[in-house]
Amino acid sequence: MDGEAGAAVSGRGVTADFWFDPVCPYTWVAAQWIREVARVRPVRVRLRLMSLQVLNEDREVNPEDPDGEWGAYLWAPVRACAAVEQRYGQEALGRFYRTLGTWLHHRGEWDGIERALSDAGLPREVAAAAWTTEYDTVIRASHARAVALVGADVGTPVIAVGGTAFFGPVVSPAPRGEAAGRLWDGALLMASVPGFYELRRPAAAEPDFGPAPAAESAAPE
Repeated sequence: MDGEAGAAVSGRGVTADFWFDPVCPYTWVAAQWIREVARVRPVRVRLRLMSLQVLNEDREVNPEDPDGEWGAYLWAPVRACAAVEQRYGQEALGRFYRTLGTWLHHRGEWDGIERALSDAGLPREVAAAAWTTEYDTVIRASHARAVALVGADVGTPVIAVGGTAFFGPVVSPAPRGEAAGRLWDGALLMASVPGFYELRRPAAAEPDFGPAPAAESAAPE
């Protein structure tokens, strides 16, 4: 097993890179899970950006935008996340993703970027970047690092610990407490086995988001 992955399973502290596109509902569930992992295991989560729009842009049919009408709306959340990370850093990105995910997935409000920024204690003006290509180079570079680890035939999330990386887990609802920790241990163990690449079973009809994350106070930036 890779050194850092082995350390994670043995209980020594590690950093896990978590690539996400905020529009993906199952990634939002996985984000709640990995936050719980960080509570029950010595794991520091470092958020990274991916884009399902980038992943699918060269495909004849984009499965994320079957009607071809949602492109700007599907780009906007990840562009806003990139703007927050570049201007205010990782901690602010974590706050923003939690509030943005609540607006998108629990409330179904796809025009909630400004309100999510305000909830996260960030300037609402940052939302303007969501409708530009200002940070697309940053997004594409981060996305390329994830694809280099797991290939282009997957989606989000992608998780990497040292030299061990995998797509997923796709889980619903998010396990809590020690159940979250056991899933983490098992995912790392499977991903570290040379030649192991897939384990599947039937999925539920719709993702179960569970309760929305509790609001975290933050002073305005």
